[in-house]
Amino acid sequence: MKFLTDEKLVIVGAAGMIGSNMAQTAAMMHLTPDICLFDTYAPGLEGVVEEMRHCGFSGINFTATSDVREAFTGASYIVSSGGAARKAGMTREDLLRGNSEIAEQLGKDIKAYCPDVKHVVVVFNPADITGLVTLIYSGLKPSQVSTLAALDSTRLRSELAKYFHIPADEIVNSRTYGGHGEQMAVFASTTTVAGKPLSQIIGTEALPLHEWEAMKQRVIQGGKNIIDLRGRSSFQSPAYLSIEMIAAAMGGQPFTWPVGTYVNDGTYNHIMMAMETTVDKNGVCVKPVKGTDEERKSLDQSYHHLCHLRDEVISLGIIPPISDWGRINPNLR
Repeated sequence: MKFLTDEKLVIVGAAGMIGSNMAQTAAMMHLTPDICLFDTYAPGLEGVVEEMRHCGFSGINFTATSDVREAFTGASYIVSSGGAARKAGMTREDLLRGNSEIAEQLGKDIKAYCPDVKHVVVVFNPADITGLVTLIYSGLKPSQVSTLAALDSTRLRSELAKYFHIPADEIVNSRTYGGHGEQMAVFASTTTVAGKPLSQIIGTEALPLHEWEAMKQRVIQGGKNIIDLRGRSSFQSPAYLSIEMIAAAMGGQPFTWPVGTYVNDGTYNHIMMAMETTVDKNGVCVKPVKGTDEERKSLDQSYHHLCHLRDEVISLGIIPPISDWGRINPNLR
């Protein structure tokens, strides 16, 4: 059996629905024979690892532990969904304090037990902030920590494919940037539909402006819609996309959907948010975001919303003032 790597992959929050789906997806994609499942909820974790073994995967050694030192020691790659899940009536931002505290501990555990980890993907919400907190306390380079923002762009592709009744692959370069939340910036200028620029279709009989505005809201509320339909937050799509991200970091096919990444470029500063990115064996590479003036204004608004959340986490004492970040993580100086 050929694997992408033989290095240790740790799935954090493996007893949950996202985590258990990540474990199965990683095994099905033959990423590594060394998959460690970690969760503080021991009975659920035991059930997941039993299920993985019952699948009969060839060549994979599943281990499971509720001891963070045991789980993280020797880890080269980590994917974490280990936060509280979003419930009906909640926004991602409602999870801010509790999940930021979980992210703080995640970062500290990485620094303590696996400082040489190669890449970390943070999934739990609000992912832009939990990813930032993890980065600060882990001591890792910005290119080594990414968050799941691609889900918004794939939701845009899905909405367009459904509306035009065409295969999803005929929707190319659908993009959302900024926050992974209700303040995300949904772009049209990047996208083509069956080879035709989406911006030339919007406002025509094929896609009236009011239909486009309604579609953008469906994308923004995509997570809420899943909760309404299934009675629980998304788990299959975030699990799959996050494992695609870690596979790219392992040296697999580059991941070209936008991911959440640390930005400090003079326009957007000291923040984690979705940008135009590629993830590969070298980590996250950030590229310029191109769009119309109106789209850039939307992205600016999303950035300022994230800054407000970041500053709230600072006021809670979970992370220090920006001027002190470099003391904790020299890579952020």
